[in-house]
Amino acid sequence: MEGTCELCFRTPVKTTEHHLIPRQHGGAMGVTVWLCGACHRQIHALFTNEELANFYHTLERLREHPDMEKYLSWIKKQDPQKEVTTRKSNRRRRR
Repeated sequence: MEGTCELCFRTPVKTTEHHLIPRQHGGAMGVTVWLCGACHRQIHALFTNEELANFYHTLERLREHPDMEKYLSWIKKQDPQKEVTTRKSNRRRRR
């Protein structure tokens, strides 16, 4: 679906539905938002589903995380039609 990413506000971008509380943690019927593929991949590269369910279950909390702040500052400058590569964070790899 083409639209505006609710996290980085780039438009027009192909968007995907993101469950703010992961489905496996009871969020199947919960609140969802529409994110560009780059932001959606970045969230799942930075955070575990447990972290998303327990704390990062709002757009505001996601935006306030220092790694997401840096990412959002960068992604907003990128062409919405550009394919962006996402790498798993060092923080998450150590687990």
